[in-house]
Amino acid sequence: MKLKGKVALITGGGTGIGAAIAKRFVAEGAKVCITGRRPKKLEEVLQELPAGSGISYVGSVTDPEDVDRTVSTVINWSGRLDILINNAGLTTFGAVAGLDIAIWRETIDTNLTGPFLVMRASIPHMIRGGGGSIINISSVAALRCPPEFAAYCSSKAGLNMLTQQVALDYAPHKIRCNAICPGWVRTPMGEEDMEKLAEKLGISLEQAFTTAVKNVPQKRMSDPSEIAAICVFLASDEAPYMTGSIVVADGGASIVDPAMLAFNA
Repeated sequence: MKLKGKVALITGGGTGIGAAIAKRFVAEGAKVCITGRRPKKLEEVLQELPAGSGISYVGSVTDPEDVDRTVSTVINWSGRLDILINNAGLTTFGAVAGLDIAIWRETIDTNLTGPFLVMRASIPHMIRGGGGSIINISSVAALRCPPEFAAYCSSKAGLNMLTQQVALDYAPHKIRCNAICPGWVRTPMGEEDMEKLAEKLGISLEQAFTTAVKNVPQKRMSDPSEIAAICVFLASDEAPYMTGSIVVADGGASIVDPAMLAFNA
């Protein structure tokens, strides 16, 4: 058990990657607090965990008071906080000239300011506990631009830099901070994106999935459990010298040179 005795807070823990992380962390010996805005989803995840291994807190990462109450709940429950997973996020679309300012602000608030608020509330407790591991779930879109993803790409690129800033500033306190940049992951949020693609191209949902990974070397999307496995490593004592790292998990998508794909047609 790589995380035995550890306590983790996982935002966006009710579905997709967050739920997979919660289940894997408990399997590795950790206790978890999952948080999100939908109580039913959180409860469904808790029901799959062994009794006493997890709690939930309903709240939004964009609300500073919610965040403070969430972290206090973890501390009151467990007495410590060793691992933070900033997973809560949303996907938005739009090019700059036509992007609604409300969408821009919501994206930045959720994907960038949210992790800032949760880290701000959590780090003092980690310092008092002798250190910890923070893992921010970013995106390959922080490194490569899809069409009309202005707010999303900007928010995730900012999260990568915030990750490295925290890694630098809190290394003396034995706090490590790393980011994972997944490519396509088959989650409810990913399926919503695929539904939009299917509608746009007039194809089925499964055809949309195939189209989306056409130029990915592994020719598939990731499963949330694969991202959870990376989180276990980064959170564990097996990665003591990793901090400020941007870990790409995209099936090789970001190594492809699109201009040269014509030679493989």
